[in-house]
Amino acid sequence: MEKNRATTEAKLLQAVGEIIARDGFEALGIRKIAEQANANKTLIYRYFNSMNGLIVAYLKANDFWTSPKSTNFNGKNAREHLKNFYRQEVSLLRANVALRKLRCWELTTENELIDEIRERREENGRQFMEEMVRYAATEKNNIQAIATLLDAGIVNLALCADKFQFYNGIDIQSNEGWEQILRGIDTLIDALVKSEDE
Repeated sequence: MEKNRATTEAKLLQAVGEIIARDGFEALGIRKIAEQANANKTLIYRYFNSMNGLIVAYLKANDFWTSPKSTNFNGKNAREHLKNFYRQEVSLLRANVALRKLRCWELTTENELIDEIRERREENGRQFMEEMVRYAATEKNNIQAIATLLDAGIVNLALCADKFQFYNGIDIQSNEGWEQILRGIDTLIDALVKSEDE
């Protein structure tokens, strides 16, 4: 029974992503999700309580910032961990069409689900910042502003890459272009994050 539930939940979550990627968030509906997953629509209510519950579960599994970000910082690995952290964010956004569509949807939509997503992201971002600031080579306000610019820049460039190829001469549709951006982020991190012996 539990195996069947897990399989059905996975199908429903996959269906959400497929519909978003193909048709956008506006196309999501209980019936459409159930049909895409080849499942009974009552199972959405049974397993997730509502369509919003299903979407939140999808986001927890796929959105970079809606799940808590444990940095596992220590003085020896803070720089490398942060570099990998931003590389993961770039990788996820570039690979996940549905996630990029979510970010676009958020800019044009106001509802309880969007508010909940934003609150989750904000809380997890604040927790991440509290960990990160312990290893900053500058004051909290500065590191907070820089981290905000990094995250916003990554998201914006990932969205722009769906529409056009070049941004400030960098090919944002290519792996090489993103590697150039990530090297720039690495340079910032090296300048702003202390290592254990500093």
